[in-house]
Amino acid sequence: MVYSRWLTAMVTISDRNPIDSSGVGQHWTWRGQPVYYVQAGPPPGDRPPLLLVHGFGASTDHWRKNLADLQHQFQVWAIDLVGFGRSAKPPWQYSGDLWQAQLHDFITQVIGQPVVLVGNSLGGYASLCVAANHPEAAAGLVLLNSAGPFSDAQVSTAKSSIGGALAKALRSVMLQPLPSWLLFQYVRRRATIRKTLMKVYLDATAVTDDLVEAIYRPACDAGAARVFASVFKAPRGEPVDVLLTRLCPPLLTLWGEGDPWMDTRQRGARFRQYYPQLTEHYLPAGHCPHDERPELVNDLMRDWVLTRVCGQPISGPYPE
Repeated sequence: MVYSRWLTAMVTISDRNPIDSSGVGQHWTWRGQPVYYVQAGPPPGDRPPLLLVHGFGASTDHWRKNLADLQHQFQVWAIDLVGFGRSAKPPWQYSGDLWQAQLHDFITQVIGQPVVLVGNSLGGYASLCVAANHPEAAAGLVLLNSAGPFSDAQVSTAKSSIGGALAKALRSVMLQPLPSWLLFQYVRRRATIRKTLMKVYLDATAVTDDLVEAIYRPACDAGAARVFASVFKAPRGEPVDVLLTRLCPPLLTLWGEGDPWMDTRQRGARFRQYYPQLTEHYLPAGHCPHDERPELVNDLMRDWVLTRVCGQPISGPYPE
């Protein structure tokens, strides 16, 4: 399971070259390290800015289709989490706490006002942490196939003697530098990337040579292998259910039902259990619905932000 999730992590897009996306890219220094971000769209006015947060192994370019569209109605920001994309990859211990701190500081120091956090996968978990623990920074929260453990999942895993023992043994092996490095070399191979993409995206036509190359290139950056290895050393973050009990801003969850790594209906029900006032939609897509079905995701987000967060009428109609 850990191996599968790492394959998924490596197939989220992190193209080193901007692909017809609007916005100005620049760097912000955080804890002495350069962090890359993109900003597009007009001054926010009476609408909160959007902050787009990628998943593990991805970058700001994973949001290129969303930036190009949403900037017409909103000021939109996208950021490379430290350790990924064009941001620095220092030899740090990477964890949800680290990325939560980065996002909070970026909102307060650079954007300067509350935002609607939009996060995919690991970026969703980091965004949830910010919204739950720093409510003054979040006007709203949009989660797309969001990652993160639930409390009872930790307990059930611990009680499963066979599964728990295997997971513990794998983690013990992967804490060693050589096995971790060897696995990384396999995961970042173009053939492995293509094979995993075919599982993660429902639309096989989206798996192009350019896409495979876009994922491969950042995996060659100095420090990328250390970031990969850090997942096996990272402490488990706060459970999703605990975070949801502290959440105040409006929440929209968007689930790609074809995600091979999670039961989205079951997971969506858990989110609804702890935050019943959320709005949710299930889409014909895989793990990254914002990239695979941007037309659906953009319309649903735009509708929800304008009506639920801003309280404004919409011109619609948008798809259900």
